[in-house]
Amino acid sequence: MFRNILIPTDGSPLATIAVDAGVTFAKEVGANVTILAVTEPYHIFTVDAEQLAGTRSDYEALARKHAADMLASLARKAREGGVACQTEQVSNHEVYRAIIDMATQKGSDLIIMASHGRSGVGTLMLGSVAAKVLAHSTIPVLIYRAKT
Repeated sequence: MFRNILIPTDGSPLATIAVDAGVTFAKEVGANVTILAVTEPYHIFTVDAEQLAGTRSDYEALARKHAADMLASLARKAREGGVACQTEQVSNHEVYRAIIDMATQKGSDLIIMASHGRSGVGTLMLGSVAAKVLAHSTIPVLIYRAKT
């Protein structure tokens, strides 16, 4: 049923748990996985401490290295678990759009991703990448939620 699963991650603890769960699911159904990291481009106006600390090129190099290291570790773990795994890294202001575009490009038939489960004002103020993927994707999405 599912042959190509896209698993986006931001490297957070919950997202890492969701990657592990997605890889386990992929192994059970005999699917391949692509683990995706989307970095946000440098913004001149930001509250992100990493972007305030240096130049655009410093931030972008650090973001690429962090994502590459995280992806290498997750891919190694997936392969050790017997799951064929590719990694992708893209930069996009609209993280949800990058996820959907990559799923389409890779021919994914399922997206598995974490949701921190924010509701109310938290979602209105911060937005929810998972909610946007759910709203705009034509590919099925399985959401791994934080246990409260």
